[in-house]
Amino acid sequence: MFDFTPVGLRAKEAAAALSLAGTDQKNLALEYIAHDLVERKRDILEKNRTDVKAAEAKGFKSSLVDRLYLNEKRIEGIADGIKKVIMLPDPVGVVDSGETRPNGLKIEKIRVPLGVVGIIYESRPNVTADAAALCLKSGNASVLKGGSDALGTNMIITDIMRSAIAKAGLPEDSVQLLSDTSREAANAMMKANGLVDVLIPRGGAGLIRSCVENASVPVIETGVGNCHIYVDESASIPMAVDIIDNAKTSRPGVCNACETVLLHREIAEDILPKLKKRLDQHNVEIRGCEITKMILGDCVVPATEEDWATEYLDYILAVKVVDNIQDAIEHIRKYTSGHSECIVTDSVAAAEEFKRRIDAAAVYVNASTRFTDGYEMGLGAEIGISTAKLHARGPMGLRELTTVKFLITGSGQIRQ
Repeated sequence: MFDFTPVGLRAKEAAAALSLAGTDQKNLALEYIAHDLVERKRDILEKNRTDVKAAEAKGFKSSLVDRLYLNEKRIEGIADGIKKVIMLPDPVGVVDSGETRPNGLKIEKIRVPLGVVGIIYESRPNVTADAAALCLKSGNASVLKGGSDALGTNMIITDIMRSAIAKAGLPEDSVQLLSDTSREAANAMMKANGLVDVLIPRGGAGLIRSCVENASVPVIETGVGNCHIYVDESASIPMAVDIIDNAKTSRPGVCNACETVLLHREIAEDILPKLKKRLDQHNVEIRGCEITKMILGDCVVPATEEDWATEYLDYILAVKVVDNIQDAIEHIRKYTSGHSECIVTDSVAAAEEFKRRIDAAAVYVNASTRFTDGYEMGLGAEIGISTAKLHARGPMGLRELTTVKFLITGSGQIRQ
């Protein structure tokens, strides 16, 4: 049986030290991390190639291999994200509100770290660096559990970060990676009450459901992305095709990729052939309704009820023709995972109705859903996309990794 206690105790001790660290010292650690990741990119790539080859040998689909794969540009992008975190304001110690009560008590509500943040994630080694950097800047110790498929890559990234943190005079146990990738280790983290203050799962529906259902520590539910794009009758067809193509094919294996397209009946015959021609460049399989199949022919796989609810994470797109914006909204409200939803339209009224009636973490007008990302939204990196409504929603940056504490200063007051 996996014993999480030693890891958790080291994390709590590190978290106590981090909570007292100043912004300059935390930023120095992040500077060392960003520099050393790029400096040792060849070592990282060597481990990553081994992980990628093993995944390919196991028959992983290409979109999932892409999530695992690193190259020099992606490593430099990770380092760039960390540099942007350095530039962001430190939320720790910020006064959210303050007042002096009639009895003279001075009451302040300030931002403080959560403590020990556990992150369970799948084959995305960039999460290792992103999550650790955000936790560090916000004064939290992080305990990371990645998937077995990325273990070699995750281990070397973690080793580099721990050494960099130590160079800045902070505890290297501010970041820890579980080398045990078993389900038992995950379950131990889920039930580490008193050692883990919050658990954040990043991955597919199965992982997130397992954490939500089995954890006894607090969980912030993140990102299954059954994302929709509705193309209204007034939309620019070329713009709509560009947006759908980007949202589906730029990186189909991520949670902000589009999975279902809804088309207004009035423009379906015009846009569908153009959209198919663009998607054919990436061999995207279309699973469509009867009208879609009637327009495009036998190349369309008939969609089932399950298709409307599926996060494919692959070169597959569900397509449905609807009568109007009301039908599109009702479809989205029925099948949405609450991640990212988009309307393409030239109608201000349609855009306002869509924004008002769609309940999701991110609602777009005339832009790709791929922008639901901490880096793109100015948060530096992100620790995940929360689809929950308590504590945090949408891309989770530094502020979302803090909580509040009330400070009350008196001069001898007693309650009557």
